[in-house]
Amino acid sequence: MGMTMSQKILAKHAGLDEVREGQLIRAKLDMVLANDITGPVAINEFNKAGFGGVFDKCRISLVMDHFAPNKDIKAAAQCKQCREFAGKYDIVNFYDAGDMGVEHALLPEKGLIAPGELCIGADSHTCTYGALGAFSTGVGSTDMAAGMATGEAWFKVPAAIRFNLHGKLKPYVTGKDVILHIIGMIGVDGALYKSMEFGGEGLASLTVEDRLCMANMAIEAGAKNGIFEVDRQTIDYVKERTDRDFEVFKADGDALYSQVIDIDLDLIQQTVSFPHLPENARTEKDWGEVKIDQAVIGSCTNGRISDMRQAASVLKGKKVAKGVRCIVIPATQKIYLQCIREGLAEIFINAGCVFSTPTCGPCLGGHMGILAAGERAVSTTNRNFVGRMGHVDSEVYLASPYVAAASAIAGKIAGYKG
Repeated sequence: MGMTMSQKILAKHAGLDEVREGQLIRAKLDMVLANDITGPVAINEFNKAGFGGVFDKCRISLVMDHFAPNKDIKAAAQCKQCREFAGKYDIVNFYDAGDMGVEHALLPEKGLIAPGELCIGADSHTCTYGALGAFSTGVGSTDMAAGMATGEAWFKVPAAIRFNLHGKLKPYVTGKDVILHIIGMIGVDGALYKSMEFGGEGLASLTVEDRLCMANMAIEAGAKNGIFEVDRQTIDYVKERTDRDFEVFKADGDALYSQVIDIDLDLIQQTVSFPHLPENARTEKDWGEVKIDQAVIGSCTNGRISDMRQAASVLKGKKVAKGVRCIVIPATQKIYLQCIREGLAEIFINAGCVFSTPTCGPCLGGHMGILAAGERAVSTTNRNFVGRMGHVDSEVYLASPYVAAASAIAGKIAGYKG
């Protein structure tokens, strides 16, 4: 029996000819990632274990993004601990305020992830890099510590669900709508500890940035990872950012899948996930009248330049509704600067938006947009759990940049048709 994309990557990194679902393996890592929340925990475990050095100073990334610029004394102390660790071990990929970005947008932008590579990160949305044909997954901080020291990690080989994509997205429908639709179909545990593997002729309709968004939210279906077939778009994207060699893995024709699901992209509509789970996905006919207090456009899910352009196309010449706070957060410094050069920043500010430097900020109830009791936000982020963006009595509605921007103007959840 053949292997899936994920299984082939794991076998290669474990030095095995083949692996099977449920098999426990030990594999060599290409990248180990942590941020300013998970990094200090991993560093504490690293020190507790008595490790005297890191396996490769070029294959560890520490990104200060969740509470940066620092929001309080505790956040400052966490970043300081990461800064000192990075200095002690000469970590090359250390990104602090001024040159950092939201980690899962920053690493692909920097060319630090390529097809066929194996990455772990002490953050659940590390699965983002599967968009580039890599196997990437979130781990606990103890595994992160061991990974930094040894360059290896253990894995239980996942089963896989195959998603065959057909057709083409309609105008103003994005990868965010597709993944919300899929999670609505299968549920937040529909891919529990499985690989969500995407392919098919419909892949051509999805930009790499659509795919990064979709792979990012694989964890919201309980998946171990999300991964996309590598095509010319992927190769072009990666080669613009790195000149190192990489290997492309394709699933065998007789690979075993626990489920095969066909997705007709022509039928996907603008979709919003209502509180308090991403699986609570609804299309416009079921939105009703939902007034909002805040709109957030950004995050590791939808903070890339295409997302900024989509939001700006809606907001241009318009004004944010009275009583609504619209916060726009480019995911990296490069994207922030590009927004300025393209005039997008001016559009956002003229519309009455807050235009923030890169940060995870409000996504996890960190800073730059905390909700009070009873408040509602439409957000391009990836989670809408109880209390995710502030008070436990607040509500978060997940949407694409088009819908979030249109909702900011309307003062309520609203679609966008151009």
